[in-house]
Order: sequence, then C-alpha cells, then structure tokens
Amino acid sequence: MRGHTAESPDVLVVGGGLVGTAVAYGLAREGARVTVLDEGDGGFRASRGNFGLVWVQGKGYGLSPYARWSRSSAQRWPALAAALLEDSGVDVSLRQPGGFHLCFSDEELAEREKRLSTLQAELGGDYPYQLLDAKALRERLPAVGPAVVGASYTPMDGHVNPLKLLRALHQSMQRRGVTLIGSSQISRIAPEAGGFAAHGKLGVWRAPRIVLAAGLGNRALAPQLGLHAPVAPNRGQILVSERVAPFLHYPTINVRQTDEGSVQFGDSMEEVGFNDFTTTDVLSTIARRGVRAFPLLKEVRLVRMWAALRVYSPDGFPIYEQSSQYPGAFVVTCHSGVTLAAAHALRVAPWIAGGAMPDELDAFPGGRFRAAGQILSHA
Repeated sequence: MRGHTAESPDVLVVGGGLVGTAVAYGLAREGARVTVLDEGDGGFRASRGNFGLVWVQGKGYGLSPYARWSRSSAQRWPALAAALLEDSGVDVSLRQPGGFHLCFSDEELAEREKRLSTLQAELGGDYPYQLLDAKALRERLPAVGPAVVGASYTPMDGHVNPLKLLRALHQSMQRRGVTLIGSSQISRIAPEAGGFAAHGKLGVWRAPRIVLAAGLGNRALAPQLGLHAPVAPNRGQILVSERVAPFLHYPTINVRQTDEGSVQFGDSMEEVGFNDFTTTDVLSTIARRGVRAFPLLKEVRLVRMWAALRVYSPDGFPIYEQSSQYPGAFVVTCHSGVTLAAAHALRVAPWIAGGAMPDELDAFPGGRFRAAGQILSHA
C-alpha cells in the first residue's frame, strides 16, 4: 500500500459489522491505513443477532466453490482466533469439535445423504462426513430425543461466541490503527480523481480504495460504483435459555450450548421485508423443535429472544467483486459473517490491499444476478 497520513486513509470500509470489521482488521494487518464508516446502532444489526456457528457442512450445494470457500475459512479460524486474542485480549471461545445436523424423518436423512455425497464428489472426496442412525447418534449425543431418527456429522464445523467476536474485531482493528467513525450513515459515494468520496451524515471521507461492507445498505450503494448487490433481508429468530449444566459438547444446526452455559435455539427463515420483530408462532415452532431434539430442555427457562435480518442475495451465496468501471471499489456481502470472518480477514483483505483475488471468488460476482428469475435459497 502507498504511504498514508491520519487525514488520508488508504481504504474506506463502509460498514462496521462482522464483515466490515473483519476486512478492516485484515487490511490493518497488511499495513494499510483504514477508516471504518459505521451506521451506528440505528442500523439493522445482523452481527449482533446471529447464531455463532462456524459451519461448513451442506454449504455450497449447487455451487461447490462456496463449499471450498466456507471450508477454507473454517480451516483458518484458529489463526484468526489466536490473532484476535493477541491483539485484543478477548477469547472468542472458538470450538471446532465438528457439528451435527439432526434429522426428524427418514426423508430428511436421505436429503442429507444426497447433499453431502454430492458435495463430496464435487470436491474430489475432500469433504469428510458421516451419516449416523439413531443408535450411533445417541452414543455421541446421549441427550438427543427419541424423535430424532439420525443425523449428519462432519468434523469441519464449530462455533464461537459472536458478541465476543464482534468486540474482539472492534478492539483489535482499533489497536492496529483503524479509525472508527460511528453514526456516519453513508448515503452517497462519488468516484473522483485519485479515489472515492463517501458522503455521510457527519461529513465526507476520501480514500483511493473503498469497500462496501454495509450489509443491506449495499443494495443502494453498489450501483453508485458500477457494482450490483441486489441483497434483501431474511429474518431469523432466536431463543436463549438460562444457563444449564453442560450437556451438549457439539454445535447442531438448530440448538447449541454456548461457552457460558446458555442454550440458543434457532433458526427461522422468513421473508418479511425489514420487519425485525419477534413473533410468537415462529418462536413456538423453534422451541418445540429444540425440545424434540433435546427433551431435557423442556423445563428450562427462556430468558431472551430476538429477531435479526440476514443479508441474502437472490441465490443465497455471497457477492465479492471489484468494480470494472471504477477500479479500487469493492463490494463484500454475505449472510455467513461468522463462518467467513477468517476468510475475510486473511484472504479478502490482502486482495483488497492489492494482492491476487482468491480463486474461489470468481464464482461470486454481483453481475450474475442481472439475469431475471433468481430465487432466494438457503445456501
């Protein structure tokens, strides 16, 4: 990167959630001077409402580069966790013992076999997994209920404490010199000689490079830079219990016990626009499924609930692109900000700083959505 001063950052990052801070932290590690422009607490906060999974299994069905991309990030997660601990003193409680996707019918189990075997074949066999029947599953997860007929397991999966992760990223990037501007609410970005000008509520910021990591805000900002990011909200609701004695030492796709002992139940998939309110019917379904999975949770008290809006593209896969019209402008958007945090910090950031684009990212340009007929899917 070129030389810089406090008044002239090398890179502006629009968005201070998990995606933006991971990229900013990675850029600072590359020696770049970075300013993060964050909307503030008035924005939709997917980074504070997620499930905390570092999840690989099943992802990329229909687009195998996403499977490779997710796995590459999971493999780099120990390095990211160690770096964050060194820079911030925050242990994000990374655990990667593998994970289970519980199935409540033979049809669900057959679907898991189809999905995972297809991915394994597409990745040349480098995709370990097991299909477990009820007896084998209960040897691994003794607390699982009789309604569960089996599960898929892969050693690639894990989880973290997502609030600790967000705090660690914020503290680590600022320790490495990143400037964080809150309540900036960027509404317009103008290409100009030598770079870009981001116009916001509190002023104008300039830099030779800019990264759009504004979540749902990318939809309006991207076209201003010749980019295409037709993202839309998808609501997920979560329940959290009181702390209970340890019983679940592996994450599952819908229930996990946190490092602090509480139990999280999720995850709904709802297309309801920008409505981020909780609803009794969906939360009841989530709770019933959790108790069917682990009956010992029947009498556990629930202490919190929330809804958050995920950032989804029409096909459910991420968008990574540098503008061909305005080189130096990048868009980075996804709905798996926890799983992909390591890839964003350790692979995407060096690309934005001037290095080679990771090979997997060829599959994720925003221009793939210019054709009509895209349907939202759970990638």
